[in-house]
Amino acid sequence: MILINLLPHREAARKRQREAFYVAMGAAFMIGGVVAGGVFAWYQAGIAHQQDRNQYLQTEITRLDAQIKDIAALQSEIAALKARQQAVEDLQADRNLPVHLLNELVTQLPDGVYVTSLKQESQSVTLLGVAQSNERVSELLRNLSYNSAWIKRPELIEVVAGNVNLGPRDQRRVANFTMRMQLQRASDVQAPASSPAKPAPAAI
Repeated sequence: MILINLLPHREAARKRQREAFYVAMGAAFMIGGVVAGGVFAWYQAGIAHQQDRNQYLQTEITRLDAQIKDIAALQSEIAALKARQQAVEDLQADRNLPVHLLNELVTQLPDGVYVTSLKQESQSVTLLGVAQSNERVSELLRNLSYNSAWIKRPELIEVVAGNVNLGPRDQRRVANFTMRMQLQRASDVQAPASSPAKPAPAAI
């Protein structure tokens, strides 16, 4: 007996293919959605973690900025205290400078040179005097330049010829000079003396 199928089998096959395609598409969409959701959640977790780290770093930076400001303020206070301490020490040391100045002048003045005026302003000293000759002035300048530990940078401002009356008929020509110099502080004078002496080279 021969069986003949008169139903539309091609239409049924196409229907089954469409249904399978739709099921596959739905499964693909579901899997894609799950994967996309997982990736999105992973990225969101990473972003949140990085934001937490950034917030922590910003908090630490703010705290360190405050500490740096405190340290800068302390350093400024320390520098001001050191400056005041140095000023007090300089004032205490400068009290004896006139004594050292007069002692140096007595020691370094050559014969035939006389001081007529002496003026000190801070570390600067202006000296006016009379000498028997220009050579005496030059000798005084050399003495102050090389033989005095308390006087530095002496410079001759001017030398003017003049006359001195020694009697009714006795006049002598002299040199009136003006000299400027700088006084050394006690700390500057004692610093070279306190430094250790260099050993002498061995004889060959």
